[in-house]
Amino acid sequence: EILSGLVGSEMCIRDSNQGVRGFYQLTETIKTALLEDKDINSVTTGDITEVNLNKQDIFPLGHIIINNVIDEEQVLRFNISILACDIVNQSKEFTVDRFTGNDNVQDILNTQLAVLNKLIQRLRMGNLHTEMYQLEGNPSLQPFYDRFENQLAGWTATMDIMIYNDIYIC
Repeated sequence: EILSGLVGSEMCIRDSNQGVRGFYQLTETIKTALLEDKDINSVTTGDITEVNLNKQDIFPLGHIIINNVIDEEQVLRFNISILACDIVNQSKEFTVDRFTGNDNVQDILNTQLAVLNKLIQRLRMGNLHTEMYQLEGNPSLQPFYDRFENQLAGWTATMDIMIYNDIYIC
């Protein structure tokens, strides 16, 4: 607890640093959950345009993007996008099956949807009062194909997650 005087009035600022640490706790929780999945080998974060530009990431890949944060009275509401993706492999063999084609896109979409589904179910178990985070509403999942220069396919899950914000002024 910090006490400070402002123009003759007394004001207190109370926090246990949950509001300060929340960003790290949330991104680490997501990173840890993704890395525990056998279908994710590495996790990155940051701008979407920087996904695997230096071609050093080990696939399949999870990528965390913080889109924005809304500072509500006692919670910080994070809007987050999480990508789960892999590199598309083209087969040189001729195929007659036009549904699956001659690449592994169907397999990637199946496994990476499962990755995000497991992550979302885990986040649903979060309770704002005990875990200090809580999934709000229903996440939206969208597939993508041949994204970026090295032809990645997978899913993007966009969701709101609230964390307890204990920073307040009285």
